[in-house]
Amino acid sequence: MAVRGDVIAWLGSDDVARAQFPDADVVDLDGAFVAPAFVDAHVHVTSTGLLRSGLDLRAATSRAHCLRLIAEHAAAQQDGIIWGHGWDDSGWPQPGPPSTAEIDAVVGDRPVYLSRIDVHSALASTPLRARADGLNAADGYDAAGPLSADAHHLVRAQARALLSATQRTQARTAALDAFAAAGIVAVHECAGPQIGGLQDWQQLRDTDHGIEVLGYWGEAVDSAAAARQLMTDTGARGLAGDLFVDGALGSHTAWLHEPYADADHCGRSYLDADTIAAHVRACTEAQVTAGFHVIGDAAVSAAVDAIERVVDELGVPAVARCGHRLEHLEMVSAEQAAKLGAWGVIASVQPNFDALWGGEDGMYARRLGPDRAPRLNPFSALAAAGMPLAFGSDSPVTDIDPWATVRAATAHQSAGAAVSARAAFSAATRGGWRAGGVRDGVTGTLTVGAPASYAVWAADELEVAAPADTVQRWSTDPRSRVPALPALTPGQPSPRCLQTVHRGSVLFG
Repeated sequence: MAVRGDVIAWLGSDDVARAQFPDADVVDLDGAFVAPAFVDAHVHVTSTGLLRSGLDLRAATSRAHCLRLIAEHAAAQQDGIIWGHGWDDSGWPQPGPPSTAEIDAVVGDRPVYLSRIDVHSALASTPLRARADGLNAADGYDAAGPLSADAHHLVRAQARALLSATQRTQARTAALDAFAAAGIVAVHECAGPQIGGLQDWQQLRDTDHGIEVLGYWGEAVDSAAAARQLMTDTGARGLAGDLFVDGALGSHTAWLHEPYADADHCGRSYLDADTIAAHVRACTEAQVTAGFHVIGDAAVSAAVDAIERVVDELGVPAVARCGHRLEHLEMVSAEQAAKLGAWGVIASVQPNFDALWGGEDGMYARRLGPDRAPRLNPFSALAAAGMPLAFGSDSPVTDIDPWATVRAATAHQSAGAAVSARAAFSAATRGGWRAGGVRDGVTGTLTVGAPASYAVWAADELEVAAPADTVQRWSTDPRSRVPALPALTPGQPSPRCLQTVHRGSVLFG
């Protein structure tokens, strides 16, 4: 492969290359594997960096263990807010996170913010709670336990305000460096008023780093003029991403048609049908990408019904040209997928959710029961319905490991839901570019004329594979020239990134 400037200029055999480019700088990869670089289609950059420098509670195996990790971190970091993330009590021997009183007992008068793994609820110490005006009257308030909905947004805003500018800057840089080290050259930042706030997004947008940041702003509008103005004010790629129709299954805030199997309610809805439809209509008229965070089946139905209203009013071509997108899209029916595919709506999904929470004994099964849980994240059905797929990590919710994402999509824990490694790799590369509005036909590939954006990997074995529960649709014979990918054996480490290059510039290695 010959690269001239920021573009791939030539592909072919070594002897011809050396003859055509006698003065080129030659890099001998010594058997390493070169592939298009990854795109992570759903991230939260600053929160990802804060996890790397803050309190990581993902390893907590019980309430007592969680409290011990909090106490150890508080002892090591004497000053400032304790910002933590990742506790997940759904698999603990005795479900139920530490109480406010238990947290206060190990940290004293320190402000503490500890988001749940899905970041749709959080624990907060009494000193932090005291800073949030109106908290006791806010929706989702709990005096002793996790805060959700508006109460969570209030304490999260106060926690953000206690972070110094240096902490936030260092967090952004650390996160972007980590993406580059994982073979990722572009990320879709899902920003919004309740997530990081406008200042955080603007500072990220202005950060000088080789990682390309495609930003989406999650705030509803009701007119085309308002959509255009908000696009101007934010500099976002679209008014989409984490515009919350509902919450998350783990926090019991995903909006369901039927009650949770382990709770006597159907979760929460944050936007009504008319608001959802008005946003889609306004963005469609302004030719702006709209989108929503939808996880529960009632949330998905609300979004699909709203888009259908706009399709009936403005027509399929007007809707399809905008590249509207739905984030997560976990509980979607085949009929809904067919409609969304016909309207050109993009599925921005996270295969690692199934790897973490799927299966007969996983969190999905506990929250939804054995009948509903296996139907979550039906990637093959979405692809079969013509929905473009874009894969993301939702970092810091799941780790930055794009090969693990590809593996999870090919090893889905529900029968018939997996996709091939080739389709999964495409969704993690070209799919991310297309979802971000880059549809030139070459970006995300290694072809002449494409941007020189690639990663070099140490990979022991290459193979051409299909999901175990599907019919093989292409030849695995090397003579067929079907591109091979690293063998992603479950339980084995992912390929190791040796170098990441974006548009001809080395970002890592």
